Amino acid sequence: MMERKHLSSIANHALQRSAEELGSSVDHLVKEFEAKWTPEVGDYSKKLVEFCSSKALIKFCQNIKEKISDGSYSRFTYDMMLAWDNPRAVYEESSNEEITGKEKEDRKIQVKEPTDQDDISLFYSDQMPLLVNHEPSVEEDAFMWLSSLVPLAADIVNRRFTFETLTAPTGKRLFYPAYDRFLKEIDNCMRHLQKQAKPKGIELADDEFILHVEGTATSQRVVRHIGGSSWPGRLTLTNYALYFEASGVINYEDALKVDLSRKIDHSVKPVATGPWGAPLFDKAIIYESPDLQEGVLLEFPEITSSTRRDHWLALIKEILLMHNFLSDFKVECPIQAWEMHARTILSIIRLHAAREMLRIAPPSPTEFLIFSLYEELPKGDYVLEQLAQSLKRVNSGQPCSASSILRKLNLPEPNVLSLEAKIESEVSETIAVGKDDDNKTSLETAINQARKEGRGVAKARAVMEGLKEEGIGENATILTELLKPLRSVFPRFREILSWERPATTLLVFATIILIVYKEWIGKALSAGLLLVVANMIRARQERLKDKQKEIVVCTGSDHTPSTRENIVSAQYGFLTVREIIKEANVTILKLHSVLVSRAHKHANTVMLAMIGLAVMFAVIPFKYLTIAVVFHSMITTSPLAKHMVNNQGGDRDRRLKEWWESIPPTPIRVINEAPVSPK
Repeated sequence: MMERKHLSSIANHALQRSAEELGSSVDHLVKEFEAKWTPEVGDYSKKLVEFCSSKALIKFCQNIKEKISDGSYSRFTYDMMLAWDNPRAVYEESSNEEITGKEKEDRKIQVKEPTDQDDISLFYSDQMPLLVNHEPSVEEDAFMWLSSLVPLAADIVNRRFTFETLTAPTGKRLFYPAYDRFLKEIDNCMRHLQKQAKPKGIELADDEFILHVEGTATSQRVVRHIGGSSWPGRLTLTNYALYFEASGVINYEDALKVDLSRKIDHSVKPVATGPWGAPLFDKAIIYESPDLQEGVLLEFPEITSSTRRDHWLALIKEILLMHNFLSDFKVECPIQAWEMHARTILSIIRLHAAREMLRIAPPSPTEFLIFSLYEELPKGDYVLEQLAQSLKRVNSGQPCSASSILRKLNLPEPNVLSLEAKIESEVSETIAVGKDDDNKTSLETAINQARKEGRGVAKARAVMEGLKEEGIGENATILTELLKPLRSVFPRFREILSWERPATTLLVFATIILIVYKEWIGKALSAGLLLVVANMIRARQERLKDKQKEIVVCTGSDHTPSTRENIVSAQYGFLTVREIIKEANVTILKLHSVLVSRAHKHANTVMLAMIGLAVMFAVIPFKYLTIAVVFHSMITTSPLAKHMVNNQGGDRDRRLKEWWESIPPTPIRVINEAPVSPK
């Protein structure tokens, strides 16, 4: 084959491999592409790579199981991403210059290669980023492009998060050893789940598949607590239910089924447990439902952390959220519902594979799970709305869809979806010619918006985490220090009420009576709000946020207080008080951040809201506002109104919560030495 000079060597190689897979020639593929390509659709070289690679990828997906096992799928798709990253020869020259410069720097570093082979992937050791630094690597955009074609390595809705997690140890660069290992771990996890025994006494549905199992002879223990008794057994999670089989003398007893697919008010949450019900170990979950008189309490014993519990909790929540999604958006078409099931199943398998790869630092489950991720992210509900819209155009007959991939990996497909892939030729005719799906564009826009706002919330939470890790003693000290400005208010208020200063008391009461009589309550409130705005403007002009970058709290004292051990029966009360104090500290620090304009955008919002309220109180008679508030409260608290505005109220509360969580609190620095006071 004669190489095309305008293409890079890796692009020429990708075209040749595509032609071989399709049983055609490169010239024929180029002619087919040029018959459809126009300059308006984008870069010629990149679109040519997309067109040829995508057509070949359809053929690969028809035999994907064997292709993953022998490594040909990972090699071909990785070369596809490299060619997409560097389609033209000019890209290759600049890339080679960059690599040469890095090699010169790396020669100064002597690295000793580890020789022993352990269970953890060598690629993710501390030294491997140096060892493979001279090798080509794939960037994020190429990984996202491949994920939009085949939802195996990542799903289109969380592909950026998956890429960031997989490449965190290597500086956001995806190398072939890691990519190949990840795909093979996905295949291994699939094979492992297919070998698991079905719960005893249960007949699984046609489209019900096992996603996780523990409590067997080869895995860690799972214990169910019923009152004061404990029962070890096997726990199985499927895409419809959770099954627990208590261990018998010889075999397992019949399984207890917890249906996760029903649209009822059920929940699963973490809980602490221990001997005789004492809350000593935070390593359990409890499932609660109106159908159960007592919640299903399951413990996952571990020596140190609660990683297993958190993993199970995330998986169960993902299944609950998936069924809520299908119900809320009324996804009733069997093909669309099964496609969403397939994408959820693949996301859980990816999480299993990533945990096998990254055993030193297991990844956060939300980075791989679809619904758990967007349940946490701000504006995540917008992403789910766009996802529901994109499901309307789903085609399970397409050989690279999630359901087709599961079928090719020997996962049986439900009888209701026995759809043949008869439209493959139609699909291949429309791939990679520059026409973007409007649904995909809207979905990507919603994802980027949620991701952008998620970063702001993450920064605010990072500041709060340091405060929340403090003990109850220090939190109490911080709260006392933050409430110091109010110490002078309460004595004065008490003086007025107790008539200690009669003249002041008479003046205050006369003022209140005059305001009420003249109906100046709105003007008084308006003046108070404008006073707060004036103080905020003054703080901004005096740059108080720069002069007072943090609030210093001193915990030092002249004597060391004695400590006592808390008995188990008082533990919950102790923890409740601690949480109240921590949340109060966070609230005050957020308000302080807004008042001094540390959170500039939020401060502007608050100031505009206060000015609007001030104008409203100044213009509209307060008695009418009072009547309106009372009337509104009476209407909104009625059962009919609750039923009618339930969804709107939930959205409004979510927006307010997301706005509040995105406010970065003022940092706190705790010092142990008391400041030296001037004599």
